[in-house]
Amino acid sequence: MLDVAWGDPQCPPETRELRDKVAEFVRTRVVPCEPVLDGGGPDAATALRRLQKEAKAEDLWALPLPAELGGQGLPLRSYAHLAEAEGASDHGPAALGSASLLDALMLWRHGSRRVRERYLAPLVAGELRACYAMTEQDVPGTDPFLVTTRADGSEDGGWRVTGRKWFISGAADADLITVLARTDGRAGDRDGLSLLLVPAAAPGLRTVRELPVLGAPGQAEIELDGVRVDGDHLVGERGKALAVAAERLRLGRTLRSLRWLGQAGRAFELMRERAVTRTSSRGPLGDLQLVQRHVFECLLALRTTRPLVHEAVSRLDAGDDAHVEVGLAKVAAARTLHLVADAAIQVHGAAGLGPDTALPLLFRTGRAARILDGPDELHITSVARRVLRTDPV
Repeated sequence: MLDVAWGDPQCPPETRELRDKVAEFVRTRVVPCEPVLDGGGPDAATALRRLQKEAKAEDLWALPLPAELGGQGLPLRSYAHLAEAEGASDHGPAALGSASLLDALMLWRHGSRRVRERYLAPLVAGELRACYAMTEQDVPGTDPFLVTTRADGSEDGGWRVTGRKWFISGAADADLITVLARTDGRAGDRDGLSLLLVPAAAPGLRTVRELPVLGAPGQAEIELDGVRVDGDHLVGERGKALAVAAERLRLGRTLRSLRWLGQAGRAFELMRERAVTRTSSRGPLGDLQLVQRHVFECLLALRTTRPLVHEAVSRLDAGDDAHVEVGLAKVAAARTLHLVADAAIQVHGAAGLGPDTALPLLFRTGRAARILDGPDELHITSVARRVLRTDPV
C-alpha cells in the first residue's frame, strides 16, 4: 500500500488513526485472501463472511453508512481518506461494509416504506447484496433514453419487466437488482424511465452469462422475461428515474475515483519497492534514469489527481453542483491508475505480467476504468460544454 509519506499527506489528524487501521486491515487481512475472493464460488463467499465478521469485531464496519441504518455515520469528507485505503483491494469495500453505500442511500432516500423496512437493515449488515442494472447490449451507455427494457403495469398494481441488461457488477452474488426500465412513452423519450427493485430470485429472471472484463470476472448479463415486481418496489417517482440515477452516479463516480487512487497507490508502492530491491550487474534498478522518470511521473500523477478527487468530494458533501468536479476527478483517477499500473509493470519486467503480484489485475482495472461509469470521452465533452457555456466569475 502507499506509504503516507508520499500518499495522502492531507489526511486530517483526527482521521489518520482510523485511516491507518483500515489500511492495515486491507493489507493484512483482505489482500492475502484475494486469490480466493477473485475465484468466486462458495470458498469466496466463506472468506468474505469471515472478513466481514472480523471487520465488525474491530469496529471498522460500514463506516460511511448513516447511523440510522446501522452504519457509523462518517461524513463523506472524512470517509474519503479511508476510501482510498479500502479501495487498494477490489474486495476492501465489501469486506468492510461500505460496498452497499450507493444502494442503501438510494433506497433510504427514494424507496417506499415497505422497501426500507424490508431491505435496508440486512443490506447494511451485509446479509443482502445489491447491484444496479442500467446498460444494454444494443444501446449506447451514454444514451439511456434509448433503453428498451420495459415495465408494464399489471392488474394487481405491480409491474411486469421484460428485457436484457449487461455489464452488471456483482450480479452473480446479488439478492436485489435495481433495473432501469421504460414505464411510459417510447424509446428515445426523455421522460418515462423508472427504476424498479427486483429480487434476484424472482421467477423469469436469469443470468445469461458471465462477462469477464479483460479476463477478470465480476460482471454479468441478465434477462428478465415478464418478471413480476410489486408496485411498491418502484424506486423514486414513476418516469423520473434519471434524477435518481444522476444522484447515484455522481457519488458512485467519486467513490470509484477514490478507490482507483488507492489501487494506483498500491501499484506505486510495488514499483518503488522493485526499483529499490532489484539489482543487476549495473546496480539497483532505481539508479537508472528511466526508472527514476517512471517514479517521478507516477508520483506527480498521484499528487495532482488527489486534490481533484477531494474537490469533488467537498462539493458533493456540501450539496453543491459538482458536475465539472466529478467529471475531472473520474477521468484523472482512471488515467492515473492506468499510468501507474503500466509503469509498475514496466519496472517489474516479465514478473509484472505474471501471477506473483497484483499488477495484472490493477492494470486491467485501470484500463477498464476509462470506460466504466461513462467513457472518458463522455466526461470530457460534458465538462467542456458546461465550461464553455458558463460565464466567467
